[in-house]
Amino acid sequence: MTDPLDLLDIPTVLTDEERDIQSTVAGFVADRVRPHVAEWFGDGRFPRELAPELGRLGLLGMHLEGYGCAGVHATGYGLACLELEAADSGLRSFVSVQGSLSMFSIWRYGSREQKEEWLPRLAAGTAIGCFGLTEPDHGSDPAGMRTKAVRDGDDWVLNGTKTWITNGGIADVATIWATTQEGIRGFLVPRGTPGFTTRDIDGKLSLRASVTSELHLADVRLPDTARLPAATGLSAPLSCLNEARFGILFGAVGAARDCLRAALSYADTRVQFGRPISGFQLTQRKLADMAVSLNTSMLLALHLGRLKDAGRIRAEQVSVGKLNNVREALSIARECRTILGANGISLEYAPLRHANNLESVLTYEGTAEIHTLAIGQALTGVPAYR
Repeated sequence: MTDPLDLLDIPTVLTDEERDIQSTVAGFVADRVRPHVAEWFGDGRFPRELAPELGRLGLLGMHLEGYGCAGVHATGYGLACLELEAADSGLRSFVSVQGSLSMFSIWRYGSREQKEEWLPRLAAGTAIGCFGLTEPDHGSDPAGMRTKAVRDGDDWVLNGTKTWITNGGIADVATIWATTQEGIRGFLVPRGTPGFTTRDIDGKLSLRASVTSELHLADVRLPDTARLPAATGLSAPLSCLNEARFGILFGAVGAARDCLRAALSYADTRVQFGRPISGFQLTQRKLADMAVSLNTSMLLALHLGRLKDAGRIRAEQVSVGKLNNVREALSIARECRTILGANGISLEYAPLRHANNLESVLTYEGTAEIHTLAIGQALTGVPAYR
């Protein structure tokens, strides 16, 4: 049985360093995640104890320079995300939010003191961060956020609510975006700050092995040193989101590959009408179509990785990758479940768990509709969502 990504010899276009990164993360996932991930998903629990292990591997903020970060190039970071999401989207989401949202916001927009205080601990996994942008009434339109920060002498007073915040309930520090008289600004809010509380969102059917929370700010008083000094305007949080979306477009390929591997293995051993179902034409058509989709998604991810490594990637190109690869991964996960038949609805098999997770991935970090319109704007010059 051929590995689906061997169909076009894709591993041969990777560098030795990239293959080493991918192999190291895959080994960690095989040892520490795969034996337990179905249980974590079923119980609705994220294993916080993994954070220091991820830190020791250098996976937290791995694409950032200095302050204990590994400084790995973008494609290597993408391949790590691929292997993490091949286990579960919740694991990749933790790493993505920690590194590309929480840490990147501090690394790119923070003061030297903020960086020295938080980045080494976040890189080591001894502290956890989150990123508070989305609000109950403002998801795709963050410019309309209602969270406000008002100056009071030398301090700021914050009031508002954020929702659907990954890592929120376990975070030691939250990057909170708020409107001010000078425009949108970012603030670092440590856990334990008076007036700052969190509530985990229960009853999820997706991303169950991940912490998702509401953040509540009621007269939260912060010194001006909590403000991210270089973050001015909406472009600051959007640049952080673009970093996270890049990891997603690789991660989705990992989820799709895991589903297709499961379907290929199952089809080779499931016997109906006297022979394995892999020998039937309809099954082979499904497998072939999915393999073509998976390989083209991987080639797209690698192309975008090379562009990012060269410093030439544009936001609409990331939108192309996120839209296509998540959409194709979700389709593959659903189709693989059909090959597994009734067994496919069991947590014993990964495809439906991946499909459930990918429903969230399709929505967060920009919905499919928003990325479609971002691409449309790049093609026509017309911002149709305004």
